[in-house]
Amino acid sequence: MAAAASAEQQQGALWDGVIELTKAAQERGTEPLMWAIQLSSSLNAAGVVLPSPELAKLLVSHVCWSNNVPIAWKFLEKALMMKIVPPILVLALLSASVIPSRRFYPAAYRIYLELLKRHAFSFASQINSPNYKKIMKSIDEVLHISQIFALPSSEPGLLMVGFVFSIVWHLLDASLDDEGLLELTPEKKSRWPTGTQDVEIDSHGSIDEKRKERHEAMLKINTIMAVEIIGELFKNKVTSKILCLARRNLSLHWGCFIQHLRLLAANSSALRNSKNISPEALLRLTSDMRNVLSRECKTSLQKRFHSIIASGSLTSSGQVHGTSRSALWLPFDLFLEDSMDGSQVDATSAVEVLTGLLKSLQAVNQATWQDTFLGLWIAALRVVQRERDPGDGPIPRLDTCMCLLLSVTTLAILNAIEEEETVLKDGAQYTSTYQMKEKLVPGKCRRDLVASLQQLGDYEALLAPPLSITSIVNQAAAKAMLFLSGITVGSGCLDGISLNDMPVNCSGNLRHLIVEACIARNLLDTSAYFWPDYVKGHSSQIPRSISGQMLGWSSLMKGSSLTPPMVNTLVSTPASSLAEIEKVYEIAVSGSDDEKISAATILCGASLVRGWNIQEHTALLITRLLSPPVPADCSGSESHLIGFAPFLNVVLVGISLVDCVHIFSLHGMVPQLAGALMPICEVFGSRAPMVSWTLTTGEKISSHAVFSNAFTLLLKLWRFDRPPLEHVMGDVTPVGSQMTPEYLLLVRNNELASYAKIPRDQHKIKRLSKFSSPASTEPIFMDSFPRLKSWYRQNQECIASTLSGLINGSPVHQIVDGLLNMMFRKVNRGGQPTTSGSSNSSGSAMEDNSLQLKLPAWDILEAVPFVLDAALTACAHGRLSPRELATGLKDLADFLPASLATIISYFSAEVTRGIWKAVPMNGTDWPSPAANLATVEQQIKKILAVTGVDVPSLAAAGGSSPATLPLPLAALVSFTITYKFDRAAESLLYLIGPALITLAAGCPWPCLPIIASLWAQKVKRWSDFLIFNASRSVFHHNSDAVDQLLRICFRSTLGLSSSPISSNGGVGALLGHGFRSHLSGRISPVAPGILYLRVHRSVRNVMFMTEVIVVLLMHSVKDIASCGVQTEKMDQLKKTKHGMRYGQLSLAAAMTRVKAAASLGASLVWITGGISLVQSLIKETLPSWFLSDHKSELDAGESEGAVAMLRGYALAYFAVISGTFAWGVDYSSPASIRRRNILGSHLEFLASALDGKISLGCDHATWRAYVSGFVSLMIGCTPLWMQEMDVGVLKRVSNGLRQWNEDELALALLGISGVGAMGAAAEMIMDGEF
Repeated sequence: MAAAASAEQQQGALWDGVIELTKAAQERGTEPLMWAIQLSSSLNAAGVVLPSPELAKLLVSHVCWSNNVPIAWKFLEKALMMKIVPPILVLALLSASVIPSRRFYPAAYRIYLELLKRHAFSFASQINSPNYKKIMKSIDEVLHISQIFALPSSEPGLLMVGFVFSIVWHLLDASLDDEGLLELTPEKKSRWPTGTQDVEIDSHGSIDEKRKERHEAMLKINTIMAVEIIGELFKNKVTSKILCLARRNLSLHWGCFIQHLRLLAANSSALRNSKNISPEALLRLTSDMRNVLSRECKTSLQKRFHSIIASGSLTSSGQVHGTSRSALWLPFDLFLEDSMDGSQVDATSAVEVLTGLLKSLQAVNQATWQDTFLGLWIAALRVVQRERDPGDGPIPRLDTCMCLLLSVTTLAILNAIEEEETVLKDGAQYTSTYQMKEKLVPGKCRRDLVASLQQLGDYEALLAPPLSITSIVNQAAAKAMLFLSGITVGSGCLDGISLNDMPVNCSGNLRHLIVEACIARNLLDTSAYFWPDYVKGHSSQIPRSISGQMLGWSSLMKGSSLTPPMVNTLVSTPASSLAEIEKVYEIAVSGSDDEKISAATILCGASLVRGWNIQEHTALLITRLLSPPVPADCSGSESHLIGFAPFLNVVLVGISLVDCVHIFSLHGMVPQLAGALMPICEVFGSRAPMVSWTLTTGEKISSHAVFSNAFTLLLKLWRFDRPPLEHVMGDVTPVGSQMTPEYLLLVRNNELASYAKIPRDQHKIKRLSKFSSPASTEPIFMDSFPRLKSWYRQNQECIASTLSGLINGSPVHQIVDGLLNMMFRKVNRGGQPTTSGSSNSSGSAMEDNSLQLKLPAWDILEAVPFVLDAALTACAHGRLSPRELATGLKDLADFLPASLATIISYFSAEVTRGIWKAVPMNGTDWPSPAANLATVEQQIKKILAVTGVDVPSLAAAGGSSPATLPLPLAALVSFTITYKFDRAAESLLYLIGPALITLAAGCPWPCLPIIASLWAQKVKRWSDFLIFNASRSVFHHNSDAVDQLLRICFRSTLGLSSSPISSNGGVGALLGHGFRSHLSGRISPVAPGILYLRVHRSVRNVMFMTEVIVVLLMHSVKDIASCGVQTEKMDQLKKTKHGMRYGQLSLAAAMTRVKAAASLGASLVWITGGISLVQSLIKETLPSWFLSDHKSELDAGESEGAVAMLRGYALAYFAVISGTFAWGVDYSSPASIRRRNILGSHLEFLASALDGKISLGCDHATWRAYVSGFVSLMIGCTPLWMQEMDVGVLKRVSNGLRQWNEDELALALLGISGVGAMGAAAEMIMDGEF
């Protein structure tokens, strides 16, 4: 303690001596230089480290204000020049003292401004000072930087950014105050002490007028000088970059600062009087600074790279060496086409996925919203054109196409626009995608939408409507024509007006429907009708007297009752507005019983399937109808749902069709629908069918019927038939997640828990129906449905292992016997199937059979597996003929349609177990495919012709010996063929069909072609559809065929294929025109992309697909670089006026094709395996690839050359694009929470390799191109990603880039990485002064 006190006394004496020395020198008039030398020697002798913060405080306090004389200021200036005091601390101290007193001490303020000009632009020596941290701490104590900007006081680099920002802001607010403008700011004051202290100018004596005039003149000059220094701080390359960091990372403060700056620019006379800077120039400097950090981010390799990034405009000219401009938006086409697979059901809304994809591609392609919207519209139109002539099949596709075009696509664009408008409304200046790059302008996104739709009119071939919707398209065109004629059209269906009565041709195209969809969702208004060439014909040709009897929706809105003719009209005609749907919903909730059923029928009609402008509302309201509230008069223990049986049955039947289920899936309603169906299944499945209800059609239904309709619909929402180990007969089990009831409930509960709570979802909720709010947001679990849970557990056990546990004489055993008697009552008693330990039933028992089976559906389903096992065993041992087995199964399904689920699960499991012998499909015992098997083989070969894949011969299956199928599969296909193809069977066949195809595809070749042959004989009009599905099984059994298919996908897209239809590359070559020729109407070679999209869900070794795609991407890059040029010319780079070229191949053109290849690869990875596969790619596959030796893959001369470099850039694009698809570019995607760990792991790998801790096997040029390209793309396209990363890892990557002389890139990386990296970025700027 004594030593500490002694040290303090010595320090006090030292600084007292400094003051005495200064005062003495001041009195003697000592030269400032001599004073500074004497002071420096004295401090050095005392062991004081220079520059000294304590001395700076001492000298400033000496000058301000007891010694405000010229010589004292000269002493201070000389101390600065000789680096005895730290300049930045002196400036901070003077800012706090001089600026508030500037009007009373204008000369001092002038000196302060001069010192700013001399010392505020040089930082390198100051940050290398031994007292750097101490100096910055002192500055923080003076200016309270950490408190004002909420920055940690322990990091000097952050404080330095705050210091520069505060100095500029000090000067700005002081200048505003000097001109009386500060009161015009929202705060009406400055956060800095800029106001004049309470001292009168003449308090020290009288001042004559001339001195007063000089005083005022100096004040004006000082103000001009201050605003000029503000301009200089924005011009200087060091301070401008530091201010750019403040702009990026202190956005709230920057927003306030910019408001003040704009006020100055708009009203300052000092700024207008300046000869060095104008208001416009000052605003231009502040707006241009967003590119300061990236302006020079182009080194020798980067110059080539960045010149390509921004060349992605859709309106760029033509094709580039075989790759059309449409390839930029190829992921749109692939996602939309993949969404067309009606056999798949997803828990995630296609709208949300497409919204994320929309933002990702805009960021990756560095495109305007106009080009992005246009690319999406064109992709959606191409999907429609591919389905112009789809041929007959069990799964309708055109309505799904139109749903994607007019509902899903429009809603995705609406989400993107509303997100931008929400950001603007909240006061932020940047969207997540264009953050720190492009300032938002109110209304810009909507104007870009308008421009894209106007430009869309140039694509007449794409806009031609399919024949089946021509009338709908023409109505949309007529609506616009009538509007221009002054005739009010209250409904999009033009109620009461016949197009045949129109005096002009109302021929429309798909753009008319798109515009109507946008108007319905308030994206456009009716001014679109005035666009050039939007309306054909003249409005003067439309007579004003057009009128008609008001029918349909218009009359409903005017109060007409729901008569049968009215109901028929509304069922077949889609509603055109939300108000119309809400009107029907109100009737369904509060009308009479008959009205409720009529309203439910209407909602499940054309408004659901073709009401594209209100489809999401219709689907949501239908889901709400399945959960009716408990009536006030409900009493007793019975569920209130029983009283709604007829009503619920109408809804269930109405939405059970395949296209309806697909619509619910596309709109993300599957979890909500499943949550509504489970209580219905639980209640009606637990009730014996003792009571029936009569429908308005006269049909009687029981609890079994309601249960079966609800249960089969529920089963369509997850792949219930899949065993835990899929395709166990194959070589390797594919890896992939399954949709289970638990998963659906989990998603449903999360959605309801977050309902209306997430800020970004507020705008979506506002546009929903007033009836859309859920009645309850409480979570539900499988435990809430004990009978459903019990069946689900039994079903999983049945799939996983052979049956056991049937106890003789138990209730289940009795039900089994009753079902067997019912199914095989016509079979000879000795041949009737029996269960182990049972005997044939007596006659009296058979007579009582119907009574015995009046049981709850859950009890019957519990017995069905044992029934099927007994029946199949009897058939295998010859006691039951195949025909009797099929008939018996049909009787069981007719008795309880819900039993189809167990039939499918049981037979699928038995096939995969492989314990049953194959049976001959000879046409005697089992149906024979021989009649058309040869035709099927020819058609399959034709379909796969473009792929070059060998199709195994079917000759053995259709030759001298008959084709064979495993007994359970033969039984299942024979059973399905017994159905008549009417509306009643359609829903059940949709349940059976996908399961049967999946099962047969996993069986040995040629099971699926055999089944296709059998079905084609049954339903000839489905022949093309069935054969196309059969062709897919070629890839299920041959991984090499999948690799070949992917190879053809790459070559076709890039225009490297020898096939005539693929020579131009692009989307047309990859996806073609569907699987039927528009010209011949027959099957033609199918484009490779279509084949892969229909195959990928059954691909084996999914987790290895990333490796296959990386290999194909690298081969594609080599082919792009070669492009017909001899190897020895590969490195003969020479500059021409067209850019960098070797041989005849432009590097810019090569980069464009490389980007297309990477985009294709990323799309295939994402579509094949989703987020998990993308994360595997980035965390495992890419690091493994870089660690491996690939130099042998390069020909002589390619190493360190163009090919090696292009490989690195291709992988960079590939990685970043894949990441944007999986995680999004911002925080709106739920998957974004996984981004930090996966991307952080990858950056750790990069940092370790750059540190030399990891030895790489790849070519150095490839590695360098990858790292620089990967970082550049994240800086330009996904800046928000970096703000989640560990700052220490980012600093290591930045240091590695600096070792490659990539200084600007290293700085830009830190600059976008948030507040945590801002200090390091600032120190890099100041240290390098670049």
